[in-house]
Amino acid sequence: MATTCCTPRRTGFLGALLASLVLTAACSVDGTRTQAGPEADDGPRAGGGAGVGAAEAPGATLTLAFAGDVHFEQALGDLVQQPGSDLGPVSRVLGAADVAMVNLESALASRDTPTDKELEDPDQRYWFRSDPAALGVLARSGVDVVSLANNHGADHGRTGLQESLAVADERARPAVVGIGAGAAQAHAPYRVDVRGTGVAVLAADASPRESRDPVWAAGEGGPGIAAARSGDAGLLLDAVRRAARTDDVVAVYLHWGEEERQTPTAAQRGLAERLARAGADVVVGSHAHVLLGSGMLDDTYVGYGLGNFTWYHGRKSETGVLTLELRDGVVVGDRWSPARIPLEGGVPRPLAGRERDEAQVWWRDLRRGTGLAPTATATPVRLPAYRARVAPIGEALGRRMTGSSHDPATCPLPLDRLRVLSVPHVGFDGQPRTGRMVVRASLARDVVQVFERLYDARWPLRRMRLVDAFGGDDDRSMAADNSSGYNCREVAGSDTLSAHAFGRAIDVNPVENPYLTAGGVLPPAGARFADLDRTADAQPPAGVVHADDVVVRAFAEVGWEWGGDFSAPDYQHFYRP
Repeated sequence: MATTCCTPRRTGFLGALLASLVLTAACSVDGTRTQAGPEADDGPRAGGGAGVGAAEAPGATLTLAFAGDVHFEQALGDLVQQPGSDLGPVSRVLGAADVAMVNLESALASRDTPTDKELEDPDQRYWFRSDPAALGVLARSGVDVVSLANNHGADHGRTGLQESLAVADERARPAVVGIGAGAAQAHAPYRVDVRGTGVAVLAADASPRESRDPVWAAGEGGPGIAAARSGDAGLLLDAVRRAARTDDVVAVYLHWGEEERQTPTAAQRGLAERLARAGADVVVGSHAHVLLGSGMLDDTYVGYGLGNFTWYHGRKSETGVLTLELRDGVVVGDRWSPARIPLEGGVPRPLAGRERDEAQVWWRDLRRGTGLAPTATATPVRLPAYRARVAPIGEALGRRMTGSSHDPATCPLPLDRLRVLSVPHVGFDGQPRTGRMVVRASLARDVVQVFERLYDARWPLRRMRLVDAFGGDDDRSMAADNSSGYNCREVAGSDTLSAHAFGRAIDVNPVENPYLTAGGVLPPAGARFADLDRTADAQPPAGVVHADDVVVRAFAEVGWEWGGDFSAPDYQHFYRP
């Protein structure tokens, strides 16, 4: 994480509860952390976890879960002292995975020994440390692996790092990666066998260096953190290559990116590509305080930013747990379990219902512009049978439409010549939805047929609400990426009634398919889609219409035409001449 959103150095920590940390982790000669020994003696784990079970044939499905930055500042410091405490309901998501990992944004130190941070702006220097008992909180929350390779892992210099190493050696779970007594140990992976599949997890810090103290880069002498800054990722890349020769799955957790920037930097993209070539199957990370896009880079899954997770404030509240499903060592599906950090800070609270659905759609939309592709869905959602409904405009809906999308004094069609459709469709998250749309009565059956074609093809629609939900305002409806039909209005910039006023026009995903007018792009949010290749052979992002695709063909089969062929293209617009 970057430092401008942090709090000043804390003092007065209670003494470390090192006496309670009595379990021993096995460590190989080269420093590799392996799963061994009994579980932590501090309460049951929240879920299944990656125990070493009976060996199965390689190729079994497994799950990895990742969450963002965690620390135990301010009120969260009290959480550490509460017997049996954990991270709340999100613990169930972490514990359900075979291997779960977070980034601990502090040293595990009981003493206050801040190191110099002469490379930082004096107004942005912060020092974090967590009571070593924080590992118990994370263990009870279902966390298997913790990274200390970040811009606060060495906040308390050699003394703090040595204590972190001592504490890490005293526990079987969670394992601590990204720090070591030397370069070999700092870059060594945590290894675990999950039902016959070997998993290696590494960590490194690629955020700006804050001090010249050698502990900020293992390999400069003595203890240090694994670093991959300024393009110098040689030690990390070598470690990944070694792991890829022996392990079925190699995951790398990075501290990278630019503060509050929601798109990946050139440095992130470059490092992701190098790690993929070295053999990493998963590359994820945090640091920017905000969520960034995720998806496939060829055969490697890349998550550019997991944001804050358990934090002392909720000014950047969007968070969640990323769960990846792997089969035969390849990521075949991803799932985002969204949560929100309270404004006053604390453990994240899972979202439910409509809030959860909208947050999942928004998270997937972050992939745009990253160059990453969606995962191959391991278990596609089984869609219910397509059952659309066509009904007359009832009294209540007629009152709602009057003065919004319909004026009986000036509109060419009376309400009895219109029909309201209830139409199943697939959302951008792949889930089935049902929306509503008003069209001309004589065209209703044709429209139902069109959307059945799109449903069967799983072609996604952002939302489908009556334009009256937006007060009949076409600009508002377009801005919401709403697919709509009837609206008794004029063509933009003219006094001529639109085909929408006759119930024989439909707009589809207006943001992805904007109207390119002489005065600009409508809606304005569609500008990033304005120059896409929409020829027949194009492969544009989801929800984008292009020539001879399933949308154009489905409308053409019932005699409708596409506005994408206009001299001023209106890519969202389909109409019956």
